[in-house]
Amino acid sequence: MKKILNCLIFACITAALLCLTVGTVSAKQYPLPPFDPANFDSPQDNIWLPMALGDTHVYLTETEDEVVLDEMTDTYDTKLILGVTCTVVRDVEWIYVTEMDTWFITEETDDWYAWDNFGNVWYFGEATVKHLYDEDWNPAGDSTEGSWEAGVDGAEPGILMLAHPRPGISYRQEYYEDEAEDMAKVLRLNARVSVEYGDFGHCLVTKEWTPLEPGVIEHKYYAPGVGLVFIEELKGKTVKVELIDIY
Repeated sequence: MKKILNCLIFACITAALLCLTVGTVSAKQYPLPPFDPANFDSPQDNIWLPMALGDTHVYLTETEDEVVLDEMTDTYDTKLILGVTCTVVRDVEWIYVTEMDTWFITEETDDWYAWDNFGNVWYFGEATVKHLYDEDWNPAGDSTEGSWEAGVDGAEPGILMLAHPRPGISYRQEYYEDEAEDMAKVLRLNARVSVEYGDFGHCLVTKEWTPLEPGVIEHKYYAPGVGLVFIEELKGKTVKVELIDIY
């Protein structure tokens, strides 16, 4: 009965959401479905952010100042958070130092994702280790700043990707007061984008930001069945991040 009630609540929320999007695309705050661990016992895939256990997506960022490589792997590892079995997505960032002709690991993060019974992709936090270096690229210690876990110290899970995104809808992706407060808004569902890995149509585009960093905005492009393929980071100057490989 409890599961049936949760489904009815979700259906009502979805119906209300559809009504809000008819005739206008002005931003509307999406009310997150009531969080209940029982809503994760039969997870459904999401076309925009699919479950791809074992796959690694590789992203490259090139600017006048640096080259950054980012590898994101949907591992088979799991972590139990608030009664939900989350998938560990391992994100490793490298920076290329030209004068030394060497790549250095600058950050290693375990992100915790979970797909619910309706296809929403929830975010439960991250364990981050930033590797610090001196001006000569000698190791100078590590930092775990930015790490947080839903259910600890008031932190709450959010939704990374809606099961049924609609243009104009905004939603909360994470919440840990003064540390993690990312938001997203759906902009388009019909974009085209070309990156080194390929050409993609019918892409979802989101705008992402946080009140903790005013003026910093990201436009993210998600290809159906593939996931994130391109990012435009807008912070004074435009920085482009593109998918270059999946293995």
